Amino acid sequence: MQNIVEHSGFKGEVYPVNPKQDSVMGLTCYPDVASLPKPADVVVVVIPAGGVCAAVEQAGEIGCAFAVILTSGFSEADDWGRAEEAKLVEISQRSGIRIYGPNCPGLVNLNLPLGMTFSPAFKDDIAPGPIGLATQGGGLGRNMIQHNERGAQFGLWSSSGNECDLQVADFVHHMAQDPDIKVIGCLVEGFKDGARFAAACAEAARRGKPVVGLKVGRSEYGARAAASHTASITGSAEVNSTVFRQLGVVEVDDLDELVDVAMLFCRKMPTGDEQIAVFASSGGAASLCADNVGMAGLTLAEFTSETSARLAEALPAYANMSNPIDTTSISISHPDAYREALAACAADANVGLVLAPLPMDYGSYSVVNAESLKAVQDGVDVPIVPIWMSERQGEGYHTLARAGLGPLKSLRNMRKALRRWVDYGAWRAAQDSEWRPAIIRTGSGGEPGATRTLNEIEGKQALAAAGVPVTAPEIAQTAEDAVRIAGAMGGRLAMKIVSPQIVHKSDVGGVRLGETVDTAKFAYDQIITNVREASPKAELSGVLIEPMAPEGGIEAFVGVSCDPVFGQVMTFGLGGIYVEMFADVTRRMLPITQAMAMDMIGELKSARLLTGYRGQPTRDLEALAALIARVSDFAEATPGLIEMDINPVWVGTEGEGAIALDAVLVVKA
Repeated sequence: MQNIVEHSGFKGEVYPVNPKQDSVMGLTCYPDVASLPKPADVVVVVIPAGGVCAAVEQAGEIGCAFAVILTSGFSEADDWGRAEEAKLVEISQRSGIRIYGPNCPGLVNLNLPLGMTFSPAFKDDIAPGPIGLATQGGGLGRNMIQHNERGAQFGLWSSSGNECDLQVADFVHHMAQDPDIKVIGCLVEGFKDGARFAAACAEAARRGKPVVGLKVGRSEYGARAAASHTASITGSAEVNSTVFRQLGVVEVDDLDELVDVAMLFCRKMPTGDEQIAVFASSGGAASLCADNVGMAGLTLAEFTSETSARLAEALPAYANMSNPIDTTSISISHPDAYREALAACAADANVGLVLAPLPMDYGSYSVVNAESLKAVQDGVDVPIVPIWMSERQGEGYHTLARAGLGPLKSLRNMRKALRRWVDYGAWRAAQDSEWRPAIIRTGSGGEPGATRTLNEIEGKQALAAAGVPVTAPEIAQTAEDAVRIAGAMGGRLAMKIVSPQIVHKSDVGGVRLGETVDTAKFAYDQIITNVREASPKAELSGVLIEPMAPEGGIEAFVGVSCDPVFGQVMTFGLGGIYVEMFADVTRRMLPITQAMAMDMIGELKSARLLTGYRGQPTRDLEALAALIARVSDFAEATPGLIEMDINPVWVGTEGEGAIALDAVLVVKA
């Protein structure tokens, strides 16, 4: 009540509800929600869990629009709480009232301001600005809001708790459309609806607003803790990162990194090809900062001749005037020269961002230098980014924060944040504005339930019908069949067991390669014997026979899995045993175009094996990319597909094509 009545700028009506009070803070108090003189826009529920459903039921019946439920003890707690939360969902669907929470610290608009929260820190955290923040947990969200101490400015913060109705995704979607918000920070412990999250991020990307995301639960420990905290699906860390990268969400590793990156986006949107200048008054700080620029894979700018001339006029002859700049002690003795040199550096045509490492606090001198950074920044478009390296946060630090320059806390933090910032600019420049993830249209599908595995003949026939190049096998059910089929095919043959229970055929001795009509009978008998010994309970449908691919090809792997949160995801890498040994793979949500497939091929660490490493022939990358795109089309058109494993895919040299040699398809029963 204090936050809403005393510390907010809300000019509407506030109705306290309490059966034991006649008035609260001078306002008429009502015995229950049903007694309100008219429907409220928002009902903030702060009563024990046992009474929440009744209060929300009354609010829905009289036409209240939203309920913000701070109360805990629902799905995150026990079976009773889960049942009560299910009742809240039913009430929402029946009456139309939308629900925020339960088990949350509230909802705040810091630009208005309006604090629908129990936090005693609300009044101290009001620093209006262009950053929107959507979280599930409250404590970590409040942590980021309190980075206003170094100049971070937040306009909106949702912390949605258990998300029985409204989710982080809904608030990201809203912030994407809010003209007062430039960048969106997002802290997610688990996903309730992957399609809604994908749609929200796609909307932000369409409007040119970066989303900076931190996903809790990337390890087994964190996933377990996140699930108990918010009762959401934490999801696969690899798939989550794939989704973030593909949707343009800038994934970060910690809270201060999220704020660092968000503040950079508030300063300027990157193009992706920024070159960096380092401006310091300490030779060691300049060198160490430049080292971190190099470690981040970024480029130091070469100054133009005009800039070099201006620096020579401003700085003493013993200063270092190339990039990184070391002004030496003139930052103390000649602050005007320090300012003129900084202005020359920031105005250089090749410079996209200026880093200003500040290794120590020099009291009043630091204040003067901070004021110089602010004065120069006011006259240039290029961001000037200070790095405050000292543990002593004197008045110079606070001068930078008040000026909106948001000092970073270390060179390590700078390196990570700057890399993320530049990479987003490159992603934005290269993104296909027409592409939208299939999950927005199809939904995730959830857990698959009962499944069945197609035999290789069935799987290859389905792929062939979709235009995926595959071999044309036949099944032998007797040794005599094997000889007859081998004679008709001729040449060198591959022979493999066919069984719905056996996926990894070579592990049970179920594969023989290079057979001929003369060895087909022996090979058939040997495969059957091996498999019966290794898997006596497996149902054997026969032995598949097909021509061997030409020698000299490289094997690749194409797989599709159905993630319970984000739907169908493709994995691509080198094939055979190496996909598991080296884990050198790349992933994408569907659909995948041929251009995206070429990007996937190029992302592999082992991509040079496909492009002619050390005299090897270049492989038919266009054919491989076409196969990947057709597999994507097939998977998207097959909603009952749960998993697909095409391993190996034979890739020939340029002009020889690519062909699926083995395929395992798992579908809904």
